[in-house]
Amino acid sequence: MSWTQGLFWRWVGNSLFYSLTAGIIGTLISVACGYALSKFQFRGKKVATAFIMIGMLIPVAILTVPLYIVFHSVGMTDTVWAIIIPSWVSPFGVFLGMVYSDSSVPTELLEAARIDGASEARIFFTIVLRLLGPAMVTIFLFIFVATWNNFLLPLMMVSSAEIKPVTLGLYGMMSYFAPQKGAVMLGALLRVVPLIVLFLTLQKYWQAGLAAGAVKG
Repeated sequence: MSWTQGLFWRWVGNSLFYSLTAGIIGTLISVACGYALSKFQFRGKKVATAFIMIGMLIPVAILTVPLYIVFHSVGMTDTVWAIIIPSWVSPFGVFLGMVYSDSSVPTELLEAARIDGASEARIFFTIVLRLLGPAMVTIFLFIFVATWNNFLLPLMMVSSAEIKPVTLGLYGMMSYFAPQKGAVMLGALLRVVPLIVLFLTLQKYWQAGLAAGAVKG
């Protein structure tokens, strides 16, 4: 704690906030897009699906500099939104939501709900989200871990010590304070504890989501 000038737990809290916010919103966006691509017919559907597939092949690091230019132009660098908003987008999450919608959301059930007068929003939030539960947990974990471990994006976007995530905080600890190796190792160990707890808590759900995606594929 002394090597980080009392900011270590602040960084951990920042990472939890970034990861939880990005995970929850990113999961909703991913399953909504995946459900739409799976169950609706619209112009440009094949093009949209192709872009999703291409997005899965592009390394995130390549997009960091363009993202910085965009956020700098709108004055959002060195804010929490510069970390959270880019983390909402998950091409793999959209793909998994699409695959899981194909296998777990019966078209007959949707048609029955429409005949009963349910709106598309009500169908999605009351029926589809329940059926996509395992996929949502899996997508949430992927986005959460990716945001938690993200280093290059915060390095480009954030300079204030108070809003740094723990990855960037430990990097600054190594770069500027020259701490003992034991202190760095302890910080790295404490950094992964929330991930371990999260995976153990949601283990059965994300395993079911991955198994469904593998069988469908």
